[in-house]
Amino acid sequence: MIITTDLSKSYKGNTVLNIPELEIPKGQSFGLVGNNGAGKTTYFSLLLDLIRPTSGQIENNGILVHESEDWKPFTSAFIDESFLIGYLTPEEYFNFIGELRGQNQADIDALTASFEDFFHGEILGQKKYLRDLSKGNQKKVGIVAALIGNPEVIILDEPFANLDPTTQIRLKQIINELTKNREVTVLISSHDLMHVTDVCERIVVLDKGDIVKDIVTSEATLKELEAHFSSTAKEFS
Repeated sequence: MIITTDLSKSYKGNTVLNIPELEIPKGQSFGLVGNNGAGKTTYFSLLLDLIRPTSGQIENNGILVHESEDWKPFTSAFIDESFLIGYLTPEEYFNFIGELRGQNQADIDALTASFEDFFHGEILGQKKYLRDLSKGNQKKVGIVAALIGNPEVIILDEPFANLDPTTQIRLKQIINELTKNREVTVLISSHDLMHVTDVCERIVVLDKGDIVKDIVTSEATLKELEAHFSSTAKEFS
């Protein structure tokens, strides 16, 4: 589904991402981890054509993302609150995204109603603008909006950050449900090693823009990741 080839991104001669080869098959729950500055958000930004590669390419379902927009109808993402429109209410924002994705009002209402337990009564019917919501509630809106229109590829950058424990648990259930039938590819970046091992069947570790580990998740994965980052910490101590 997603094929990365000879991809690099540099700023003023400083290479921040260098991925010779990476393939993510359809239906995989894929995790990307690394310290700050490792290149996680850069990779997602390249995948979404928010920035252009210095060299190389990413194909999404056979479409070169920097040459065509044909990948957009089946791809969705929530990277940060810049994806939101602050002067809209959550309902207005959901309707806006739904219209972009060809959904009718009944479809949008049914989807948002199914996430009442995720919203905890703090999103719908509150008559608040998105800009006035807490960071956690803004994230809830962005994540659910990314599910509108039954996308085949969903990209979430740090989805667990700023969420309370109850909502984090519900989010893990949502992600597991999405990938259960192998029809939806979910890409997640996270600093939380426990959460990412809970929901991702494969985890890639980035370090200063390079892939240093590519792990099929098992019971030993969390300890392996903790050992890796512990040894990294010792290098700087």
